[in-house]
Parts: sequence; structure tokens; C-alpha cells
Amino acid sequence: MLNEQTLTWANSIQIIDRTEELTEADPLYSFALDELLCKQAHVSGASFCHLWRHPNAFILGQRDSRLPDVTSAMEWLESKDYIPVIRNSGGAAVPLDLGTINLSLIFPKATSTNTHFHQDFEKMYELICEALSFTGLSVDKGEIQGAFCPGDYDLSINGRKFCGIAQRRQLHAYSVQAFVITSGCGSARTQLVRHFYDLAAFDSSLDNYPHVTDESTGSLEELAHLGKDANRIFIDAIKRTLTQVNLTASMSLNRDKQVYSPTMLPYPETIRAVAEKLRKRYSVS
Repeated sequence: MLNEQTLTWANSIQIIDRTEELTEADPLYSFALDELLCKQAHVSGASFCHLWRHPNAFILGQRDSRLPDVTSAMEWLESKDYIPVIRNSGGAAVPLDLGTINLSLIFPKATSTNTHFHQDFEKMYELICEALSFTGLSVDKGEIQGAFCPGDYDLSINGRKFCGIAQRRQLHAYSVQAFVITSGCGSARTQLVRHFYDLAAFDSSLDNYPHVTDESTGSLEELAHLGKDANRIFIDAIKRTLTQVNLTASMSLNRDKQVYSPTMLPYPETIRAVAEKLRKRYSVS
């Protein structure tokens, strides 16, 4: 049961669940929406939780895009029906499929000089820990050797990574972005990423890319035994946690406070235009 001190930063957040909206083929569409929600956060002061999925994308980090034979590796991905794109936030390559839930927390900055990014990562960690508390399992943070997209904020259960966290900062707002592997086989994803790097790095003497191992990564279906409904269980747990925070805040701070209000999302044409700008700005040189 949440107390009044838990996740206080989320006491007015608005949830945008697009996990069943799978008609947009371009993986950059959701990243573009995050960009626009950051601008909306600055103007309105609102905060957002954006959940989304993509059936067959491969998201490269900017360092990945500079590997010597990345063009051939991207062509190989396309031959396997993956759509490769380069993201504008930190981190390295991540495969996306319907068993991976992407989660963005979007906030206005208190000041334009706010640079406490570790504190922002902690918000995502806190949310995911609270959402998974019903499992009785400990969610650890810290880099997992052999995982793809490695970092200090790898989230793991029993030594196997299921989530990575990155951040995108604008002048007046920022987003904390997580990929959460909820269902399916973790090793199938590691094999895909490892083969991408085998092709893209070309020269095995290079050491500026992750060296991915199969035993490093798992899904919540595997690690937390959530079963075949792991996607829905996790999504519902995130939404339930945030809703409970909002209800607690409403009762303790202001009984008349409107916890949620409908969010007017940008027009799809506007989002697609921003996605195209991202594609041109972050492309293989």
C-alpha cells in the first residue's frame, strides 16, 4: 500500500497509454511525440507518462551509428523485417517488439539549469520497483555485464537485466525513457543485438560497443514468472501505481483536485513532421 511519501513527484501525472496503437509504422513517431510532450510540459506545467510499443523496430544509439559497417548491419536488419532508426536520447542499440513496453516520464524543468539527471533516473527506478512490488522480488540497479544498452541504471532481477533507462533533455523539459522487456525470450533478443554488432563493428578488435551475452538478459515473463499475460500485467501495474499516487495526493492535498484531465495530443501530421526532422538530424553520416 502506498503511503503519502511515495512517488510524490507523480501526484499529478497524466497517463498516455498507446500500447495498443500499432498502426504507426515509423518507430520515431513515439520519440517525436515525446519531444512534443516535452514542449507541452514546459508550456502547461503538466507531467506525462507515455506508454507505447512497436512490433519490429531496432533502435540504435548515436555511437552505434558511427560503427564502421553500420550500413550493412542496418540492411541486414531490414532483411529480417526490422526497422532500424537512430534515437536522440542516450544509450546503445535496443530491439523493440510487442513484448517490450516503452515507458517515458516527461516533466517540465523547475529551472533551465536543472542538471540532476541521476535524481531523474531514480524516478523511473522508483516507479518500476513500486509497480513490481506485488511479485515479492527485488529489483536491482547497476550495470549488468553482457547486456545490450548497458548502463548504471540497468534494472535486473537475480542478476539478469530486463530494463534499461535513458534520458532526453530539452532546455525547459526532459523525458526519462525506459524499455522494459516484459514477455518472450531474453536470449533471442541478445542474439539479434550481438549479430548486429558483429556486422556493424566488422573489426573484432574494436572495443567501443557492447559485447552481448545470452545469459545477461531476461523478460519479466521469465524472471518474475508473470506468464503469457506479462505485457498487460506490467502495463496495468504501472497505471495502477500512478493512479493510486494520484488518489492519495488528491485526498491528502486537495480533495477537489482534478487528478486526470484529457490530454489533447498533437495532430498525427505534426508528430510525423517532427519524426522526419529527427530522422534527418540523427542519420548515418
